[in-house]
Amino acid sequence: IDTIAVCLEDRRAVLPVQALLDLKGMGIDIWDGHHLFEEESGRLPIDDFKPSAIIFSREFRQGIVVRMVKRSMDFSLSLMGLVLALPFMAVIGLLIKFDSPGPVFYRQVRVGLRAQPYMIWKFRSMFTDAEKDGARWASQEDARISCVGRYLRKWRLDEIPQLINVIRGEMSLVGPRPERPVFVQQLRSLIPYYDLRHTVRPGITGWAQTQFHYGASTEDSHVKLQYDLYYVKYLSIQLDMRVMLETIRVILRGEGAR
Repeated sequence: IDTIAVCLEDRRAVLPVQALLDLKGMGIDIWDGHHLFEEESGRLPIDDFKPSAIIFSREFRQGIVVRMVKRSMDFSLSLMGLVLALPFMAVIGLLIKFDSPGPVFYRQVRVGLRAQPYMIWKFRSMFTDAEKDGARWASQEDARISCVGRYLRKWRLDEIPQLINVIRGEMSLVGPRPERPVFVQQLRSLIPYYDLRHTVRPGITGWAQTQFHYGASTEDSHVKLQYDLYYVKYLSIQLDMRVMLETIRVILRGEGAR
């Protein structure tokens, strides 16, 4: 035995303190239920979290070295990727113009670091009047999505222009996906600790996008936030590299996009 998990609702009266201290002294790891859930699921149990567990935690703070290395990687990889992608972007632009009337690029306000708004860039994948009835999440077989747009979304090619946002420092290659202000206002009132996802730069891809299907409801957003906050808590260069590799797998399989 190298690890013991203690999963009790009320540990004050029944916790075998001395026995656990003896085991700890023997080099055995002692986990609580929350830690076990995080390790096994890659999510944070936000419904059971006490505010003090976040307020006084040292794990939700990113060190200056990690921030500097992450930003350097973001800038250099995005600049290189943008240069290499230029010929493909020209072809995609022509396909979009031939497919449906309207601009090649689509700009939209999203909520970024410290809940500040910024303008995100994407290849247009919907018809120009897609939101004449108001903002709503995309769905399976969404009639607003153009023919070319379906392929762009399936292979995540519509996200390529966001490399510009990364170079400008508004986004990161890896981080929680940015939401629109109208959805943020709705979700922060329904889901606990929602604004913690804004303590890091939003990403082109994220831990939630590689572990969970496309979210198109409040319930899905609740689960996605558990993954997002796991990323925020354990942010590291190693985790970023894992997300990038997982993203390649997701793209090649055409998973998670709508």
